[in-house]
Amino acid sequence: MYSISVAAEVTGVNPQMLRVYEQKGLLKPYRTEGGTRRYSDQELDRIGEIATLLAIGLNLAGVEEVLRLRAENHRLQREVDRLRGRAPETSSDRRSGRASRVDPRG
Repeated sequence: MYSISVAAEVTGVNPQMLRVYEQKGLLKPYRTEGGTRRYSDQELDRIGEIATLLAIGLNLAGVEEVLRLRAENHRLQREVDRLRGRAPETSSDRRSGRASRVDPRG
């Protein structure tokens, strides 16, 4: 866990901007009982993503939307993986165009 000053130094983003990112909901650093922000390695990676998106010309609203869409994409991919694990389709079913049938009696 890193303090805001260390996170700013490591990422090259000043502390004021890190606070803005948090206000916009782009970051959610851990807070100590005293309220001090602590940034994880994942948060530092996220700051890097935000900086990259800003560098290519997106504004903070655009960054927020991209991050939201990425999270939704990851959620949907996990759901697809879960469903495939539950009722796998064989390659022969895909080639023949047949749907996999599940016996409702189990």
